[in-house]
This record gives sequence, C-alpha cells and structure tokens, in this order.
Amino acid sequence: MTFDPWILGFSAVTVVVTIWMGFWAARKARTASDFFVAGRGVSVGWNASAISGEYLSAASFMGIAGMVMSSGYDALWYPVCYACGYLFLLLFIAGPLRRFGAYTIPDFAEGRYDSPLFRKIAVVFVLFIGFFYTMPQMKGAGTTLAYIFPGMPYWAGVVLVGAVITLNVALGGMKGITLVQAFQYWLKMFAIAVPIFVLLAVYGHYGRQLAVQGADGALAPLATPTAEVATLGSADPSAATRLPLPQVAPPDDTWLQPFGPLTTRAARTAGLSPEQARPLALLYTYSLIIALVCGTAGLPHILVRFYTNPDGVAAKRTTMWVMILIGVFYVFPPVFGVLGRNQLPELYTGTGAKGTDKVVLELPKILDRPTVPSAVAGPDASATLLTEPPAGAPRRSSFPWGSVLSGITCAGAFAAFMSTFSGLLVSMTGALAHDVYGRILRPSSTPSERMRMFKVFAWLIGGVATLLGCFVEPLQINFMVGQAFAIAAASYFPLLFMSVWWRGMTMRGAATGMLAGGISAVLAVSLTNFSDLGWIPMQGFWAAHPLLRILCEQPAIWAVPGAILLMIVVSRATRREVPSDVRMKMLVLHAPETLGLKQEYIRDHEAAH
Repeated sequence: MTFDPWILGFSAVTVVVTIWMGFWAARKARTASDFFVAGRGVSVGWNASAISGEYLSAASFMGIAGMVMSSGYDALWYPVCYACGYLFLLLFIAGPLRRFGAYTIPDFAEGRYDSPLFRKIAVVFVLFIGFFYTMPQMKGAGTTLAYIFPGMPYWAGVVLVGAVITLNVALGGMKGITLVQAFQYWLKMFAIAVPIFVLLAVYGHYGRQLAVQGADGALAPLATPTAEVATLGSADPSAATRLPLPQVAPPDDTWLQPFGPLTTRAARTAGLSPEQARPLALLYTYSLIIALVCGTAGLPHILVRFYTNPDGVAAKRTTMWVMILIGVFYVFPPVFGVLGRNQLPELYTGTGAKGTDKVVLELPKILDRPTVPSAVAGPDASATLLTEPPAGAPRRSSFPWGSVLSGITCAGAFAAFMSTFSGLLVSMTGALAHDVYGRILRPSSTPSERMRMFKVFAWLIGGVATLLGCFVEPLQINFMVGQAFAIAAASYFPLLFMSVWWRGMTMRGAATGMLAGGISAVLAVSLTNFSDLGWIPMQGFWAAHPLLRILCEQPAIWAVPGAILLMIVVSRATRREVPSDVRMKMLVLHAPETLGLKQEYIRDHEAAH
C-alpha cells in the first residue's frame, strides 16, 4: 500500500479541523434548542453557507462529474434541477414553514392537524428519506478512502468516516454542526474551483474540450484507437487532446445527445431502436425533473435548517443566497466530467469505487504525467487523439502540482460527504430524540433527558447508515441520490405544499396521500436497487418491460401527482374533519410577522406540559 503524502495530508487536515470544530462548538451547545434548532439564532449568511454545505453532497461534488463523464449531456439535468429546486422552496415553502415555529417536520405535521398519529407517520418518512440519502454519501466516503489508501477495502472507508461524523453530531447537535457545514461549503467551493481553473489553463478551455467530442464534426469516429499522438499541454493552445476511448465508453454522437445513455438505458437493454427509445427517454427525463425539483422542497434535513433562522423573512433571504451559492458551485462538476472523458478514459472500464465516480479525485493528477517529446508528437498539433507517453519521458514540472491539487479535491470530497451525512444524521436523530422519545414514548421527559437520548440515537442511526453504505458500492452516487429525492418528492413535498396552501386539507387526506406516495416510491426504487445489486434476478423482466423499469427507477412522475390527487379526494370526502382553528393556522403561516402572530409551536406545546 503506497500513499501520496500530499493527498493524505490535505485529507487529514480536513478531518482534524472538522473534529476540532465539532468539539469547539459542543461547548456552546447547552440547551435542547441548541441541539435541535441551534437556538434559532443563525444569521442569513451563516445559515446560507451551512445549508449549501449540507446540500452539496458527495453526489454534487463527485457524482455529477462522474455521471456527466459516463452519460454525457442528459446527466446535466441533475445540477440544473438541484439548483431549481430551491426556487420552488423559496416561493412556496421556506417562509411559511419557519413562521409556524416548529422544531422538526413531524412537529409541523402534528401541529397543523392536531394529530399525534400523524407525527408518527412523518417520523417514519424522515428515516426513509434519510437512510436512502446517506447511502450515496457512504459510497462517496468509501470511494475517497479507497483512492487515498490504495488497497484499502471499500467498507473500511465507510466505517471510518461514519464513526468520525457520528462522533461530531453526538457532540454538538445542530448548533455544533452549523459552523462545521458553513466552513465545509467554502472548502468545497475552493476545492473544486482551483483545480479546474488550473486544468483548463493547461489543457484548453471548456469549448475546446467539447469540440474534441466531435461537436464540430472535426473528429473521426473514436471506436478505433489510432497511434496518432498530440502534444499534451502543447504550446499551441488551439489543440485540445484526449486519449482513445475504450469500447465500453458511449460514442460521441450518443454522449452528446440530450437523450443519452442515462435516459435510454432501459430502452437499450430491451433492444429498442433510437426512435422507439425516444418517448421512454422523454418520460424518464420528466420524471427525473419532478423528482429533483420537488424533492429539494421535501428533504427533511434541509427543511429543518430553516427553523434555525430567527424569522420567516430571514428564511426567505437565506433561500435566495443558497440559490446563488449552489448555482455557482454547479458550474464546475460538469467540466470535470468532460475533461475526465478526454484524459481518463480508463475509468470507463472500472467498476464500483474504481469507476467514473472518482474522476474528480483522479483528474488533477494528470498534471504529473510525463510529457510527450516533440519529436514523438509530430508536427500536426491539431490531432485530437493521444496515446500514453513513452516511459521515462520528462515531467512537466519537478513539483507534484497534480498531487497537491488532487489532495485539495480529496479534502473537498471529505467536506462533501461529511457535511451532508452530518445534516442527515441530525435530522434523523432529532426525529427520534424529539418526536419519538420526547413526544411519544416519554412526553414528561426533561430537556436534558432528550439531549442525552439525542446522543444515544446519533450512535444508533450512524451505525445503521454506515452498515447500509457498505452494500451500495456497485451503484452510482447520483443514481441513488435521484431516488432519495423521488421518495421525498412523493411524501413530504405533497404534505408541505398542500398543508401550507390549502386550508381544506384534513389529517386523513394528508396521511393517505403521504403514505401512498411515499411507500409506493420506496418499494419501486428498492425493487430496482435490489435487482441492480443482484439480490433479485429481474434483468430479464426489465429487458422485456422497459417502461416498467423506468417507472420504478424514477417513480416521481406517477407517485407525486398520485399523492396529491389522493390528498384532495380523501380531504373532500372527510371535509368535516378540517381542524377548527385552521383559519388561525393559515394566518400564522402567511401573515407578515410584523403583526405579531408568530407562534413558537414547540414553546407553546412545552408550556402545556
């Protein structure tokens, strides 16, 4: 096992700083309010950075680049819709949700409908969404550790990172993790921006990298590797270069198509022609858009962060800044994907932790490749295919710039999966400690007892999430994230959107729609995951029924409208059960806070005991 000292050093510093900040913040977390909602005193700037740090997960930092490299242009829906989801959140949910003054989403569910039963239902979906979302973070952790420590088993990286993050959350709760996540956003931005600027300066800007894919018609078919050699980082910057692609890589015309390998996978498995596959690809695309946009507005660990703002106005301002921060970030991962296709085609032949998901980590190291002697390169600087340089060729620089930049991206990857996993852990642990223990099992428990149970549940949830992460190495990071978003879109999004904007909703209607949409989405995505992992032999069935495969893999297109429709129908049928104080609750949700109608739900609820 050999280590790169630069990569190891940057990664170790990130982990140490994260743990130190967790200990430092833990000394400031004294009350239950500190643990669950950071004392409701987080400023707009800090909270926007913390939300962005929490939202930009391993899927954003590593998965998007890997998916663009493997699937091309149709994978760009991921970054576009991740950012657009916050617009929906800003317009319809963030402000009203904060004005209600709950601690958690289950708090809101019970308070809106005066139903302890609904709190239990809401807690279940916090756990469903949380566990589905922690699995891709653990995949990112295992992939990164396996890259830093060559030969290290994937599962060992998952266990190590899971233990570190669980320790951090158990120490300081929400207040402790807010500062860590805000720091991690800026670390991620630095870690992804600096290497890409250096790489583009050396290898040519983004337009030239795309031109190599045949977009300008200047490139010969790539399925046939040639012996032509171009100068790597040539003095002529007009020539972008790339290595020959392996047979398993998608050809240029498919990779550049808006309906590429991602959205046509099920149809290609069934042997359909491009014309027959197009309607199915369109269906997949629409379903993916619904899942990512609506799912962002239904993620419990993101929504609970708006409770840490002082008021609804601050929550809306925070959302606007989050849109700016994550919008700037998402410019960079697709560029990594394009450069990775040109310079690291060997990742196409890798699987699991050795596949395209590690392109962000691996790509900067190409700066340390030996350069090609000009006598070997030949006079034609416009040639676009490149072979490996001969052994013993001189390096571009004696200083290992590639290792340094790769170390920086590894530090960013650590920040990515640590910040998101931390937020998920806080969300799930808070649901168990506050909603299950504090509200259901022991309503008479003191705040100190709930804080103690928070730490116990943090270790329990962290252990289960780590165990689940050990099994998902064969699955793509973004693939899993898209499915977690689909579950959130089919469960929490209909509940929040309809509860905030329709006074005619009843508890039965809300519960029926949430249960039907959420459970059906969980079953559908679990079926495809079990099949892809080889636990259920369904490959033949999917090949014969590509439409069913798409509807199960991305269920949002039927699960979200189905849940909303059920809510409307059942609420109409039970209209006599509309809460008697619904007018006052709607006023609290939507009236300007200057009128003094805001109620801290949890404070009032505690006063009743």
